[in-house]
Amino acid sequence: MKVIGISGSPRKEGNTEMAVRLALEEIGKQGIDVEFVSLAGKEIAPCNACMHCKNRPKCIIEDDFQPIFEKIVEAEGLIVGSPVYFGSATPETMALLDRLGYVARNNGNFLRRKVGGPIVVARRAGQNFTYAQLVLFYTINEMIVVGSTYWNIAFGREKGEIIADAEGVETIRNFGKNVAWLLKKLYGEKDA
Repeated sequence: MKVIGISGSPRKEGNTEMAVRLALEEIGKQGIDVEFVSLAGKEIAPCNACMHCKNRPKCIIEDDFQPIFEKIVEAEGLIVGSPVYFGSATPETMALLDRLGYVARNNGNFLRRKVGGPIVVARRAGQNFTYAQLVLFYTINEMIVVGSTYWNIAFGREKGEIIADAEGVETIRNFGKNVAWLLKKLYGEKDA
């Protein structure tokens, strides 16, 4: 079993990356393989709805999408984190998810029943809309969204500030534990 954790922040080693890594750390403690992917510094163009991916699990846009896409296809779990940018997920995050969704739905919806959920980091506000925006991606693709003790949200602006958000950190850690628990229930302890 494997879970891919993606930080959609354009900032390396920032709060979103820290939050995604917290969840992956808990999953890894349960013997499940994890891999972190940062979109910082990567080029992910928006989907242009060209439909070239119809019955062909590949996007024809040449950028950093395809290697990330291939990791997601092979994994049983997917966690996507984004900071709040003007009340929504970052353009990098949505470009990746829009293209991923198009390719998946045009090829038998291979995202169906993958396990995971979103993580959102906010300075002050916009976290509820951004969280909902990302959850909708999971549900329209028939993925299994895992809950926690609250929504997977943490607060902080400057690098490292989310660590001071004790409730946010605990929520994200519990989310990671719940992802691992569900994967083990679905795929069996022996595979962990």
